[in-house]
Amino acid sequence: MTLPVAADFPVLWPIATRWADNDHYGHVNNVVYYSFFDTAVNAWLIQATGVDIRSLSAIGVVAETSCTYHAELSFPEQIQVGIACERLGSRSITYRLAIFRNSRDGLTAAATGRFVHVYVDGSTRKPVAVPEPIRRAVAENLD
Repeated sequence: MTLPVAADFPVLWPIATRWADNDHYGHVNNVVYYSFFDTAVNAWLIQATGVDIRSLSAIGVVAETSCTYHAELSFPEQIQVGIACERLGSRSITYRLAIFRNSRDGLTAAATGRFVHVYVDGSTRKPVAVPEPIRRAVAENLD
């Protein structure tokens, strides 16, 4: 498997690992990588749309997620989460993601992943169209 490089991703979102991210074995626990993905995508959506996405009538729920680990991370490290759009559908968005560690040699891939946001009405939880501000931000910045 060829690891991705930072240039493969139109957006790199910075995150610092936290003391609490490490587990008993001294590295960032596997579940925290999913938190990094979720944090980066939603923070980027808020910045790119100029809208607090929590105030929209439709919400993106994660219907599918995966992560492949390539290298350990540990506190303290500065990382970058690469964000790209794999598919922009009418009711869902599939993100291609990677976590890069900052090293002397530049950014190196520590994990790759993906997740699918399915948009649902905030009240009824029935599927709806991707909200226009989100669709526009993804189409203009991640394709």
